[in-house]
Amino acid sequence: MEARPFSAKEDTVLDVKPLRSLAPMFPAPFGVNTTFNSSSPVPFVCVSPFGSPSGGGFPPGFPSSFAAADVFTQAANTGGSAVNGSYSAAFFQTPRSASINLDEDPVSTVRTSSSGRKVGRPRRLPLDGSETDGSERKRIQIRKKPQKITDLSIIRPLSLDPREAVEGVMMTFDALRRRLLQLDEVTDANTRPALKAGAIMMANDLRANVGKRIGHVPGVEIGDIFYFRIEMCVVGLHAPSMAGIDYMTTKNGDVDEPAAISVVSAGGYENEEGDVDFLIYTGQGGGGASKYFEKKQSDDQKLERGNLALEKSFHRGNAVRVVRSTKDMNSLTGRIYIFDGLYRIQESWMDKGKSGFNVFKYKLVREPGQAEGIAVWKRTEEWKTNPASRVNVILPDISSGIENLPVCLVNEVDNAKGPSHFTYSTRVRYLKPTSSMRPFQGCGCLSVCLPGDSNCSCAQQNGGSLPYNSSGLLVSRKAIIYECSSSCACSVNCRNRVTQKGIKVHFEVFKTKDRGWGLRSWDPIRAGTFICEYTGEVVDKVEVDYDGEEDQYVFRATYVDEKTLKWNYGPELLGEPSISQNEIFKPLPIIISSKNVGNVARFMNHSCSPNVFWQPVLYDHSEEGYPHIMFFALKHIPPMTQLTFDYGLSAGNGFDIFAGNQPKKCLCGSPNCRGFFG
Repeated sequence: MEARPFSAKEDTVLDVKPLRSLAPMFPAPFGVNTTFNSSSPVPFVCVSPFGSPSGGGFPPGFPSSFAAADVFTQAANTGGSAVNGSYSAAFFQTPRSASINLDEDPVSTVRTSSSGRKVGRPRRLPLDGSETDGSERKRIQIRKKPQKITDLSIIRPLSLDPREAVEGVMMTFDALRRRLLQLDEVTDANTRPALKAGAIMMANDLRANVGKRIGHVPGVEIGDIFYFRIEMCVVGLHAPSMAGIDYMTTKNGDVDEPAAISVVSAGGYENEEGDVDFLIYTGQGGGGASKYFEKKQSDDQKLERGNLALEKSFHRGNAVRVVRSTKDMNSLTGRIYIFDGLYRIQESWMDKGKSGFNVFKYKLVREPGQAEGIAVWKRTEEWKTNPASRVNVILPDISSGIENLPVCLVNEVDNAKGPSHFTYSTRVRYLKPTSSMRPFQGCGCLSVCLPGDSNCSCAQQNGGSLPYNSSGLLVSRKAIIYECSSSCACSVNCRNRVTQKGIKVHFEVFKTKDRGWGLRSWDPIRAGTFICEYTGEVVDKVEVDYDGEEDQYVFRATYVDEKTLKWNYGPELLGEPSISQNEIFKPLPIIISSKNVGNVARFMNHSCSPNVFWQPVLYDHSEEGYPHIMFFALKHIPPMTQLTFDYGLSAGNGFDIFAGNQPKKCLCGSPNCRGFFG
């Protein structure tokens, strides 16, 4: 916890060029214009007699079929542009023939369970014992066609800080994509949510860093991860939605020349990516060589377009942004993109490709002194394969085996041997047994709950839609989420049981330099992913008030930060009604202490710019004031990034027993830090 005042086709993908054009045009700028210090003797943790949650696999990746869809293209103008120059507004059009975007997560028309097995819409078992046809469902209301809206104040980030602007754009894009995917799953649609979300963002000027530039992009940090190329486009990192080389026209004396500004190494060509300090990049063209199609190279590559730009950049020596990629088995595309920083081209040559035709090769060497990018991934992958290779480990698993995956304890800062003693438990200890609480009314769905089934009582409690999509990601925050329970007829493979299956990432509890112990993951965490539950002992007001140090490990459900309130998808962009704050958050009386009993959640520190948020979830009882407190990823989180949430401020409401507490100094270091919390 936060330290308190101590008691101590990658080549010519969408080569659509209006007549007499060379460079793309972009819409108006958005956001950023381009012009416990002491240790206790080991052992410090003991294992609770309570077991881990019931097993069961986490819902798998996206269903298995590609689908053609409308894509947007960018207008282009004829003139060159100086570095960091601005561009005119763009228009977007739908090509007559659809193009397959290799980066999309396609949505299958075949429904699947979390185990990947195909399922049909089952017959139902109603609670009254009668049998009805589960195919009966309400007719889905047709949404209004998304239109450009004028008031974006509730969607745009308030801060003009470049990082905040980029994160705001990314958050809005992914929220739109999740919602569009949810709607597609209801109607068995075979569409492209990421492309649609990107088109909506462009149409509403919701984009950061408009205009091409050489060098770093404001607000985009080394190590940032992306699941779609269109994400890199909307933040200004790499403009082409499919091509691997981005370039711009620059002045070299009186001559206009192309200059490469970024490359994406996505595994489609014969690149050599084994070293973290350099990359052997293969040029584009030649009629194929993409792993996504059974099409071999049929011609020599030519010194034109991206290849020519790389050659010119080799001679002029300008920096080139490099986006690496790594395999991701949870996605059909199979890749995650990582911004690895600035490189310079050291060599270029012609070589024979595997198909026997000539290809261009470029050796890009990473600039020294930069933060680590792909190197972090290489290390964490090794640790996951061989945990013993992780150095400075105090304890290989503080959960002693009751979590799905080991949780190691690491100290690379000082000689502390661990946090203060506590009992590790994966369950919340309530003041009274859950059996004495109001029972949960379960659904009658057989096998699994399916999107769009109006007879599913659990879906109806969640506002008519299942809260998670086919990949197990939370679609939007709600005041309370109702998961399926033991009283439901569906199986443990139902998608509406995400948080009951335990942790699915490799956690590491580590010693920070100035904030006590913290929590981070060896895995990348996608926005909307379930992280963990906040476990501990539910306490009352008297117990907390009598212990002066208790609030260091107490969770209160009385505050959510502004980012969490804005995490939802911005329904106005889809022609849907606005969402009130009461639909997203209501203060709750539950207080959980993890001082003596807890899990990894007790080590999450505070931040005024968090990457995690909490979400109330009910499944084993229906007492809405005492739900399970579950944590989800607010944004894409790279490996080895500290996980934080906003502890909040004393609100003085009826549930807040700490309203008179002295605020604590905040050490989060974020650009918009409040300076204190609590």
